[in-house]
Amino acid sequence: MPPLDDITVIAPHFKRRLSGVTSTVVQLIPEQRRLGRGIVTLGPGLPDDLPKMTWSQLPALWRRPRSAANRVWHARRNNEMLAGILLRDVLRMPLKLLFTSAAQRHHTGYTRWLISRMDAVVATSARSGSFLKVAHTVIRHGIDIDRFHPGESADDAIAATGLPGKYLVGCFGRVRHQKGTDLFVRAMIDLLPRYPDWTAVISGRITAENQGFADQLKADIALAGLSSRIVFLGEVDDIRPWYRRLTLYVAPSRNEGFGLTPLEAMASATACVASDAGAYAELIVEDITGKVVPAGDYARLRDAIAGYLANPAEAIEAGSRGRTHVVENFALVREASALETVYNGLLDDK
Repeated sequence: MPPLDDITVIAPHFKRRLSGVTSTVVQLIPEQRRLGRGIVTLGPGLPDDLPKMTWSQLPALWRRPRSAANRVWHARRNNEMLAGILLRDVLRMPLKLLFTSAAQRHHTGYTRWLISRMDAVVATSARSGSFLKVAHTVIRHGIDIDRFHPGESADDAIAATGLPGKYLVGCFGRVRHQKGTDLFVRAMIDLLPRYPDWTAVISGRITAENQGFADQLKADIALAGLSSRIVFLGEVDDIRPWYRRLTLYVAPSRNEGFGLTPLEAMASATACVASDAGAYAELIVEDITGKVVPAGDYARLRDAIAGYLANPAEAIEAGSRGRTHVVENFALVREASALETVYNGLLDDK
């Protein structure tokens, strides 16, 4: 429980379950602290090693930090914006409110009202920014290029998994219709009989409401006689080695906020085929680091995947180019540095 005198940014996290926002906060805050920013989180669902303030410390926010006239309350969800408004406007705490929006849809009237009360707004992509009705800054998410890196050892090869074949193609994330898991499975059922050197892996959480969806996918795989070559891994403790073991990563989402997984894959020197959901089209360089297809278009998705299954050498080259692309354009320090500019503008605003 750190003292708050040198803390200038509060990053609330009002959700217990793992989400894309959680992943962003977990990766970003250590990088922000390395840049010298006094920042803490508030709320559940985050690792113990992240710096946190407690609910009992909230009254301390009435006292200004040593180095600024106020603090920044950096919200990423509606309930976090609302809490900030209450702290600033009702309890009169010296706070500036910042909201980061990843949503790619028209906001409800309630959300628009919340956003209108913010002192500054960040969009995680040009596409998400197009749905905002207020001035904003586009700051795309970055990735920790040291945590996500190309293979370095025998453990990073398909042989370490005990799975058949020479190459792995994977799809990671929650197993559900929104994520397009069914499109990936359908493509694998259609393609793998033609490409015997390839095996497919699926990793991600299956919630109770999506158990029937997952069971049907497994039944379809069994009916096709491919249960040994289309494998559900479940939730794994560390997904990073699996990215390194892949030759091709597929992100077939029908709908997405931002979507970090293509960056994680490319940082691991893995080629990507993705839908144009979320920010995917702003992350992947067409025919250089992978391919982007219209969300929900099964035929285009299958054909894009097939091109790489037929030519693994091209997938390997695209993966190598992907690593270079992420290092040059999406290193986490770029996101942290861009946020520093926004924070400083708010902290300098008396």
